[in-house]
Amino acid sequence: MDVYLIQQIVNALSAGSLYALMAVGLALIFGILRLINFAHGDVMMVAAYIAAFSLFAGLPLPVAIVTMIAGTVLIGLAMERIAYRPIRGGPEVAMLLTSFAVGQILQNGTLLVTRLASQPVQIAFPTPDVLSGVVAIGAVTIPRVNVIGFGSGVIILAGVMLFLTRTRTGLSMHAAADDLPAAQLVGIRVNWVVAAAFALSAALASVAGLLYASQAGQINPFLGFSPVLKAFIAAVIGGFGSISGAVVGAYALGFLEVIPTALGGIADILPPGAVSPEIHDLLATVFPSALGSYRDAIVFVFLILMLLFRPNGILGGRAREDTP
Repeated sequence: MDVYLIQQIVNALSAGSLYALMAVGLALIFGILRLINFAHGDVMMVAAYIAAFSLFAGLPLPVAIVTMIAGTVLIGLAMERIAYRPIRGGPEVAMLLTSFAVGQILQNGTLLVTRLASQPVQIAFPTPDVLSGVVAIGAVTIPRVNVIGFGSGVIILAGVMLFLTRTRTGLSMHAAADDLPAAQLVGIRVNWVVAAAFALSAALASVAGLLYASQAGQINPFLGFSPVLKAFIAAVIGGFGSISGAVVGAYALGFLEVIPTALGGIADILPPGAVSPEIHDLLATVFPSALGSYRDAIVFVFLILMLLFRPNGILGGRAREDTP
């Protein structure tokens, strides 16, 4: 029982780190531009393909990671310059629709590239050896990718927080998020700040793409939808536009997803004689083995309750009032 719970906790922390890498990127862009960038998941998908093709080409893992991050950052910068900068300051619905259009372009572009490379739509991801296998700690067996995902997520997120609070560019991002027109009036290079935010967001998405693809084992041009939806939910739970809120919401979502799986079939993993037959039957009825399959429904119910009773999220504050 203790081993089972430890494994579920590690799974929750690993999923939370993955969602946090995505949610922070979403919150960063939303905080500055008030843009819900739904193309963010497709950026993650492109990163997974860049990593896969780099590894297929025989590049060492460190070189493949650098190639993946550099390629994804360039795509993020191109998105900002070509698609979002021309409509900055326009209606928010126009920016939202543009993000969907950019996502479709990335999906279909990747589909075209895979066909030109004579690859099937869905391909097996060449998971590096360092992310394969399991780590045994006593009686606890944990997938190595989960351990590395949690550790790398914590280190990267700590570095992002330091960057945002200790560097001039990071502080400029905070100023732009508080009041974009005022930041421009006091001499902050808004175009540079927004481009840096997109570059950082894309870099975080690239790391998430590598971890997600290593866990899934397969990639396709449409894999970005589910992660970006989960990241959006995490950002809402934590407080949309709040970087720290996105991190808190991501780990909360990770545990929220694991709870149904951990409780499902709990009666079957109890040691014999641990509870009376009546309690055993009650647990089997209340927490059936199939409970884990309803985790998405449970997450959305929790999201609705959050929006009803705490619409600004766990750490969300007053919304910024943009100057018309």
